[in-house]
Amino acid sequence: MISIYTLLSVLLISLISFVGVLALVLKRDFLNKSIFVLVSLAVGALLGDVFVHIIPEMYEEAGDPMMISFMVIAGILLFFVLEKILHWHHHHSSDHEGENLLPVGRMVLVSDGVHNFIDGIIIAASYLVSTEVGIATTIAVVLHEIPQEIGNFGVLVHAGYSRARALWYNFLSALTAVAGAAIALVLGSISEQFALYLLPITAGSFIYIAMADLIPELHKSPSLGKGAFQVLGILIGVAAMAALLALEA
Repeated sequence: MISIYTLLSVLLISLISFVGVLALVLKRDFLNKSIFVLVSLAVGALLGDVFVHIIPEMYEEAGDPMMISFMVIAGILLFFVLEKILHWHHHHSSDHEGENLLPVGRMVLVSDGVHNFIDGIIIAASYLVSTEVGIATTIAVVLHEIPQEIGNFGVLVHAGYSRARALWYNFLSALTAVAGAAIALVLGSISEQFALYLLPITAGSFIYIAMADLIPELHKSPSLGKGAFQVLGILIGVAAMAALLALEA
């Protein structure tokens, strides 16, 4: 059942790549407002998954607070370094290709492929710990992926890809989540400790994504009114994770 749940979850993540089509059918003002709501919910879901599900589960399973703390920090640093590398390649391509934006589009696809591959590993590792943690992690990833995939689609179209090709390539890039999940399931079947070591790193990566990537996006709207809705959205995201915990009981 773990394999089935994991496969269904990563296929859902992969299909989200087609959400970019919303950029074609929705008005820009409505789309911007919708993304702002989704980003707020994603922040709450990611942080809620970390502090309501993952870390408590790790303390219960591993019983080594110091090791868990260092692994969480390792997850934060890992994603910091990964983002640095991917951004360096992105800017390196931009600086040396003049007006040709196709290399930028390819770099976006590579970056997204790496990101989705890691998502697949994270989701599989979460299900290896428990079905509830797997479901919570899948929801958090879904909420994070929707605005990201809409943005990726826009970049690919701007880089010169046709709309159909941008959607198709985005989907192929998203399928790396399936490969990541398959590898994680194999490693998890070999070592029972695999998920226990990986999940604190997952927690660190979620903290980094929420605090370094998503919250700065929310700060681009300085309005106090929007700020109140952002806080509400974050709280709803956290509450959704807490509600899942209540359902477990």
